[in-house]
Amino acid sequence: MTTATELFRSARDFLLEHREDYANAYEGFEWPRPEHFNWALDWFDVIAEGNDRTALHIVEEDGSEVRVSFAEMSERSDKVANWLRDLGVGPEDRVLVMLGNQVELWETALAAMKLRAVVIPATPLLGPADLRDRVDRGRVKHVVVRAEDTAKFDDVPGAYTRISVGGLPREGWEPYEDAHAVAPAAFLPDGPTLADDPLMLYFTSGTTARPKLVEHTHTSYPIGHLATMYWIGLKPGDVHLNISSPGWAKHAWSNLFAPWNAEATVFLYNYTRFDAARLMAEMDRVGVTTFCAPPTVWRMLIQADLTQLRGKPREAVAAGEPLNPEVIEQVRHAWGVTIRDGFGQTETAVQVANSPGQQLKTGSMGRPSPGYRVELLDPVTGAPGAAEGEIALDLSTRPVGLMTGYHGDPDRTAEAMAGGYYRTGDIGARDADGYITYVGRSDDVFKASDYKISPFELESALLEHEAVAEAAVVPAPDELRLAVPKAYIVLAEGWQPGPDTAKVLFEHSREVLAPYKRVRRLEFGELPKTVSGKIRRVELREATAAGSDQEYREEDFR
Repeated sequence: MTTATELFRSARDFLLEHREDYANAYEGFEWPRPEHFNWALDWFDVIAEGNDRTALHIVEEDGSEVRVSFAEMSERSDKVANWLRDLGVGPEDRVLVMLGNQVELWETALAAMKLRAVVIPATPLLGPADLRDRVDRGRVKHVVVRAEDTAKFDDVPGAYTRISVGGLPREGWEPYEDAHAVAPAAFLPDGPTLADDPLMLYFTSGTTARPKLVEHTHTSYPIGHLATMYWIGLKPGDVHLNISSPGWAKHAWSNLFAPWNAEATVFLYNYTRFDAARLMAEMDRVGVTTFCAPPTVWRMLIQADLTQLRGKPREAVAAGEPLNPEVIEQVRHAWGVTIRDGFGQTETAVQVANSPGQQLKTGSMGRPSPGYRVELLDPVTGAPGAAEGEIALDLSTRPVGLMTGYHGDPDRTAEAMAGGYYRTGDIGARDADGYITYVGRSDDVFKASDYKISPFELESALLEHEAVAEAAVVPAPDELRLAVPKAYIVLAEGWQPGPDTAKVLFEHSREVLAPYKRVRRLEFGELPKTVSGKIRRVELREATAAGSDQEYREEDFR
């Protein structure tokens, strides 16, 4: 009888074998669908047995660092699981985990899986109001937080177990360090883990509305991120650096499941303020082979001297928001490596990507990942096969890497899964070769003079100019055209906001964009973002509708 571990390994090895052979990987890959599966027990502990290779390597800003081997991480998570069980943590208990990039985060994640508890990841940036919402809607029974964040829970009611990591003990809080004060003992599970048992509950970033609560199982993320491993191009023995804040889905994607699916090392450099030179020095020192960062970090990196990095990564990828072609070209010129875009959501693993070995098309985010059948739904009829439409997943061959649904919200789940498709809410365009180009969120695309405008396309054009560090485009009311594109601009170092810079950027817009797409209004300033770093366009649309005396109009510079 084939075990769950063997099924998982076979699927993983198939993708490794076809790492640069997209056609065969896509046609030949089949999701493993075991009846029972616990990634921490059936995969991580198996690959960790007697394995002294580094699983986790964390470097702090002061130069101190910690390395934990696979075998040590397995033993440490056993200790934590036994200790948490003694504190009352049991199957399907909700555990809110609010930690930074520290060893305890990975220990707790593995321990909770072994216990069949449900993890609710949370960023340490959250305040009491957000935490009250998570504890309430998440029905949290236990919290594991940094000592410096315990005061945030003073105003968060509930009879939940309080566990504090680091710092001085505080009354009412269990010191996490007690978990390691006991003698090592193997963890013995108290029952089998069903593949569709709940594993994680993610609160989305809430760019447009109240955060949704996304439910994942013991297979949808652990097994689903085989596709993410494939996209990144990870191999056993790699040293993988992913820049992402704990508490958000991308952290689990690329700092937990994808690298350890591949038996690679997870490397982290903790910094309080981004320093491109120091980051590249650490990448050189430890020999980073695969590198993933959000567009915000890539845009900051190209403001620095990229040639400082001597040991270039073999693979470079970006996710979170589409990456603009200008950034890709600058990195390619400096490193000889092409950043490969990928598209996914908290609700899924990577759905569409430029994987290693594929021909790349400028501006495209690639083709469907192995295991995903991606359709574009016609915006009017909802029928599949559109050249441009809503990106959707065919549920007749439901991918493993898709959420169970929106927890506690059957109506929203039904809406997202209507008609036999999971609907992403994102618009894409597919060419004759099957490559999909991102157009924008369905609620971000707008019309001006009856022409459809993709904010992403205009933002990419603006970023081609050296003055622009970041840009966001939204519709502005206009009496003649109903709406015109307005750009909010964050300037690069050395440029000053004012009419002279506005004139330069309007001229640039006229040179690179068709007349109906031209930016007609400009405003300088910082962009509002969620705590996960995504631009809150809803705030910009509201500010635009309200009007501003800080904006510049194209007609004033003719």
